[in-house]
Amino acid sequence: MINFRSDNEAPVAPEIMRALAEANHGKAASYGADAVTARLKTRFAEVFETEVAVFPVVTGTAANALALAQVTPPYGAVYCHPQAHILVDECGAVPFHAGGAMLWPIEAEDGKLRPDSLGAALAAAGAHGDHQSASAAVSFAQATEAGTTYKTDHIAALAALAHDHGLAVHMDGARLANAIAGLGCAPADITWRAGVDLLSFGATKNGALAAEAVVLFDPARAPGLGRRRMRAGHLLSKMRFVSVQLEAYLTGGLWLRLAGQANRAARRLGTGLAGLPGAALLHPVEANEVFVRLPETLIGALAADGFTFHRWPGIAGAVRLVCAWDTRDDEIDALLEAAAGHAGGRARITSRVTPRVTP
Repeated sequence: MINFRSDNEAPVAPEIMRALAEANHGKAASYGADAVTARLKTRFAEVFETEVAVFPVVTGTAANALALAQVTPPYGAVYCHPQAHILVDECGAVPFHAGGAMLWPIEAEDGKLRPDSLGAALAAAGAHGDHQSASAAVSFAQATEAGTTYKTDHIAALAALAHDHGLAVHMDGARLANAIAGLGCAPADITWRAGVDLLSFGATKNGALAAEAVVLFDPARAPGLGRRRMRAGHLLSKMRFVSVQLEAYLTGGLWLRLAGQANRAARRLGTGLAGLPGAALLHPVEANEVFVRLPETLIGALAADGFTFHRWPGIAGAVRLVCAWDTRDDEIDALLEAAAGHAGGRARITSRVTPRVTP
């Protein structure tokens, strides 16, 4: 079996596993009072070039729900993508933690919210007075649910609209490293400098064992979030084992090297699949995910060969293939050659990706 199903199924990066092993000696203060967790604020501030408040958690769902609950009242509304993870993949976690707030999907294109659609929704909000949920936040993913990325000016346009109407701006950064590696920009440029207020910072999909964080670019928003995290069951007694993953992830640019490897593999895979007879990319490949429409016979043949990937719902013949930090050239070659053989064409194999990250 060769797995292109999800980066969640990849192993832990050796640098992060080594950091966990090194932290597993002696005793340390519990519930986040340890030295490693104390250093995280400085590490994140260095990476994002501004003062931050940081709250480690172990799942992206918790990070999204706690961040949005912090800025959304029970009668509030969060504007999001129709396929947003918070809307379709987190079992109502945001409304639960926010005490009943609603998620309001708006029109999007290639996985990205459209500023004109957000503007129209905000202009219409409040027409029914107290009968209608109050606009509270806008949330979007970077990279997106379609494997695309928001450019700085796009984020700034969304944020300006949100702030003009008094809304907070939340970024679901489960694949933030892939977006930054693909865009080649500074982390600050597509977050707080563009108007993002809160970030769900992800590491699990990109080499960590279980490590995420809520990052607030305005620490004045932080009061109460510690208790909110405790109430949600995410104040871990042995927090150092989460914090040490985040510290290792951000040290020496590891997070961007891992993401860059995954992105290059995805581009190579996407180029090869797009060259097959009857195949068509559904979205540009801008991070580490490939969305492609394939003939049903080809999908079945590849599955029978032992390749695993995700059937994308709602679009006939659509599949998603995800590359991870450890995706190898020979795995891509094998899939492309098998697909070309079944499709009666020739595999379009581009230049090799850089060697996989090793200890």
